Amino acid sequence: MGVRLVVVDDHRLLAEALASALRLRGHRVLAAAAPASAAAELVLSRSPEVCLIGTAAPAEPGAFDAVVRIRRERPGVAVLVLGPVPDPRGIAAAFASGASGYVRHDERIEGVERAMAKARAGEVAVAPALLQGAFAELLNPVVEPDDEGTRLLQMLTPREVEVLARVAEGEDTRLIAAGMRIAPSTARTHVQRVLMKLGVGSRLEAAALAARTGLLDQVTRHLPGGAVPGQASPGARAAREGG
Repeated sequence: MGVRLVVVDDHRLLAEALASALRLRGHRVLAAAAPASAAAELVLSRSPEVCLIGTAAPAEPGAFDAVVRIRRERPGVAVLVLGPVPDPRGIAAAFASGASGYVRHDERIEGVERAMAKARAGEVAVAPALLQGAFAELLNPVVEPDDEGTRLLQMLTPREVEVLARVAEGEDTRLIAAGMRIAPSTARTHVQRVLMKLGVGSRLEAAALAARTGLLDQVTRHLPGGAVPGQASPGARAAREGG
């Protein structure tokens, strides 16, 4: 017998694709929508048996607020989370919020159906291997630097690291281009990518963030050739001097 459900994902295309696949297999999809945060409103208005919620970032704060609301206001609805693997923090957060199960994003449609059936029957729907792996990683986490500067540095390419150092030094696009021996348009593109990755709107904000988080210290150790912020390259010095 088919399941009455709603499908919600942070990516509408994924939600609609999964909904179409489930319809073809005899399930009654009441709605398919995005983003995942819209799940609670859909459940309250459509009253499905199962709600599938797909999220790309299950470990983010507030990722499962919708699940908490569904469980509070419609406790009879089973919520099944589809998330990335491996992500033990996301799995833990999903169950802590009241989810009935957690299914890998790369699971086959048959696996999703089995999980839906279990969830509707009031059973926990999660693959034993996935749960064991999550517990193992939570109990024995890989040692990773939690320093904010280190985290930000890992988002940048080596060339972007050098660009950030030059931005923090106060170099404009012309000096960055001269110092790195690249075209001004290329330098401008690198600067924009650095700003985007750091989540800031200006060079001044980027420099302030780098200083505040200790990122500049990290940059110093990762610059090509061991260059140090504040010590301009020969090309940059020549540009300043007009040579």
